[in-house]
Amino acid sequence: MPTTAERSHSTWAIRGQFFAAGALFATWGVQVPTVKAHFGLSEQTLAFAMLAAGIGSVTGLTQAGRVIGKLGPRSVAFTAGLAAAVAIALLLATSHYAVLLVLMFLFGIAASLFDVAINVAASEIESQAKRPLMSGFHGLFSLGGMAGAGLGSALQGVGVAAPQHLLLAGVICGVLTIWGCLHMHRGRDASADGGVVLPRGVLGLIGALAAVGLLCEGAIYDWSVLYMRESLQAPAATAALAYASFSGAMAATRFAGDWVRARWSSVRLVQVCGALAAIGLGLTLTSSSAFVALVGFALIGLGLANVVPVLFSAAARVPGVAPADGIAAVAALGYLGMMVGPPLIGMVAEWQSLSAGLALVMVFAALLSLAARTALRHDRPSAD
Repeated sequence: MPTTAERSHSTWAIRGQFFAAGALFATWGVQVPTVKAHFGLSEQTLAFAMLAAGIGSVTGLTQAGRVIGKLGPRSVAFTAGLAAAVAIALLLATSHYAVLLVLMFLFGIAASLFDVAINVAASEIESQAKRPLMSGFHGLFSLGGMAGAGLGSALQGVGVAAPQHLLLAGVICGVLTIWGCLHMHRGRDASADGGVVLPRGVLGLIGALAAVGLLCEGAIYDWSVLYMRESLQAPAATAALAYASFSGAMAATRFAGDWVRARWSSVRLVQVCGALAAIGLGLTLTSSSAFVALVGFALIGLGLANVVPVLFSAAARVPGVAPADGIAAVAALGYLGMMVGPPLIGMVAEWQSLSAGLALVMVFAALLSLAARTALRHDRPSAD
């Protein structure tokens, strides 16, 4: 058992890892229009590139519990975090679409392993502290997303080329990953059985909710900037603020999320989250103003902020299942939703319009609210 000082150092190290993970996702999200133009892609071929990342994510998640159980979260976070940073840095280093697909696949594998590793480490800290902490960790992910999107917007505003932005972001996130791993506690989380834990029973219900939540979250990450650019004709620097607005609202809400989780049940919190996300999407899609759309994206971030922290905490508490296996199983279904969502929206956009694709996300956000009671009825409430 680590001392209080060691736990404090490890807590800040893990927060740094969450920040780096968020910044990496934001860097990709901000450069989606640039990648589309650089490779000459349609919405459908761009969706296939996103699908490659999703397939990589699920591939990594099928092995996450076993790998983390053998090597420990710190070693996995170190290797996977650096690999994800390198993949992002190289996105525009070639003009070959096949290379883009490979890089997106590798980024998906690395990012998923990194995600599970730092979530396992965070669940260990939360368990040792005996109070809700997971929302705060995920707040750093959103803060990293806001910083990454803000950096992208600022660099575009002063004329810095996209390849240089990607390289800079990759270096910064790589350095932050190394720093975080050097200060993380050397914890190990052995798998319950050394194999893949399938998301069924309680884990299946929680995982299904995660799939819906991450479908909505992934849709905003991947399509919000392009929606601002192509549907609202916003300048590139303004469009990049869609990601920053969404991530900033998520970060602010998540930092208050542990306080809310200590007082509200998981069911009530997820019900409110889904409703707010649906309202935000409705506001964004019914306005022709870029400013109102940014307010809508912020409201979506407010709504989705605590969905993943609540569900990952619930997965780590399932009796008889090691936290690494529980989180990996739920994250596998969650990433399946994130994998299916953006390509689905791309296909709807190709067939009809991007607005129609995002309207479908509004339906899923409402479903998230409606399904919360069924999926989380087994979870220990955080409030009576």
